[in-house]
Amino acid sequence: MQRAFDSILAGLLGELVSRRPGLSSHTPSVLLAVSGGIDSMCMAELFKASGAGADFAVAHCNFSLRGEESDSDEKLVAEWAESNDVKIYRKRFDTLGYAALHGLSTEMAARELRYGWFSSLCEENGYDAVAVAHNANDNVETLFLNLLRGTGIKGLSGMKILSVVPEPASVPESGRIPLLRPLLGFTRKQIEGYVFAHKVKYRDDRTNFETEYKRNKIRNLVFPVLEQINPSFVRTINREMSYFSQIGRIADSYYESHERFLKGRRVIDIGILKDDPNWEYLLYRALDGYGFSSPVIYSIVDLLKSGRTVSGKIFNAQKYSAVTAGGKLLIEDRTDSEGTEGADALSGLRRKGTLPPAFAYPFRSGGETMTVHGPGSYCFNGVRFSVEVSERDSLATLKAPSGTLYFDSGKLPFPFLCRRWEKGDWMIPLGMKGRKKVSDLFTDLKYSLKDKSQSVIIVGGDCLSESGSGQGKRVSAVLGVRADDMTKVSETTETVIIVRIRQ
Repeated sequence: MQRAFDSILAGLLGELVSRRPGLSSHTPSVLLAVSGGIDSMCMAELFKASGAGADFAVAHCNFSLRGEESDSDEKLVAEWAESNDVKIYRKRFDTLGYAALHGLSTEMAARELRYGWFSSLCEENGYDAVAVAHNANDNVETLFLNLLRGTGIKGLSGMKILSVVPEPASVPESGRIPLLRPLLGFTRKQIEGYVFAHKVKYRDDRTNFETEYKRNKIRNLVFPVLEQINPSFVRTINREMSYFSQIGRIADSYYESHERFLKGRRVIDIGILKDDPNWEYLLYRALDGYGFSSPVIYSIVDLLKSGRTVSGKIFNAQKYSAVTAGGKLLIEDRTDSEGTEGADALSGLRRKGTLPPAFAYPFRSGGETMTVHGPGSYCFNGVRFSVEVSERDSLATLKAPSGTLYFDSGKLPFPFLCRRWEKGDWMIPLGMKGRKKVSDLFTDLKYSLKDKSQSVIIVGGDCLSESGSGQGKRVSAVLGVRADDMTKVSETTETVIIVRIRQ
């Protein structure tokens, strides 16, 4: 394994020099990210014994998530560095506090903290690259996670052996620190064999054996089944990913040669776009660059396929909004503080004169029903509300704030219907076992006749089929008030639809 590692490392260092000619004047220096686990301790030992000619130091993050166990990990790495006369950098993070402050999952918070620190260490101390201990098993885990999230062809290609440290989009890729993955071609079994043969000390993170996180579920529950089917499935899938990477390059070329539908950097001509037989992929590529998620892009595709496209329909990403207007899809900066209103963005379009004269204000519907095709801002029966899509793991609690309802996206999928209340409507309120008439719910809430007439009923999913003569109709929710138990978010929920009343 050492000989193969040296060959890989020499190739990586040679690629670094070719990309940054200034490195040829000195020995490349690499900052190793070492957690104390078996993979990173193996990487540290391989670097120590390598003849590839790279100087290196060690960086250890203590994320303060496992108490004494985290401290013991730090102690092990520090002892290894001291015994091998290797410079070490150590930093303790308040990961949970950072996650809460920025609205991130614990995993994403730890990722941002460590890569941000690694970049600053490289800039302050002159290291040429960061090396992490991702291996072939990690690569396959990432493939499955990408498939579940929906990341397109690029997600099927897996990780690259040489890439760049993740940083904010404001930092151009050319200015980012190179990221090396010298263990990417080795399986975890190979790493375990090297560690045991060379008596390398390491520490097990007990959370790796739990199934709370998605990656651990794949590692501990899915992989054993795949190994029964194909004992070499890790190598097989890694080989397939190399082909996916080539397909990705072919797709890149196709997209670059079929950009006629782009009328300016942020204007998409829907007519020209749909003339291409592969327009759905072209739209995905155009919107993915602005941070629109796969579910949101799919909602736009579904709308364009339906033939019901109307001006003023709004779809939101974190920083941008996509607005339909006169046969065009306009990409605008988000100007609202919470990202779901879109009214300011529309005002901006009016001021710029980019909306057609017949543009209809999107927040009102004069009909008896309204179909919600995807995330965006809506108004029905005089009630303004927003629809968002979020991963289940991003919710700190399942107790929704006042005026907000959470739905399992698999139980209330797009499109769903908004309508006025009808006599006979019933539901099984969340947490209850028996059915309740919506009229009785109104009585409990002390609704006036006006309140009843202005209520908004949501119907979708399995509730659409639960109606019968004399039985009324089962509804999915009363907007902002109650959701039906059939739509509840559970531990198996992956994606959540959030419907929030707007004042």
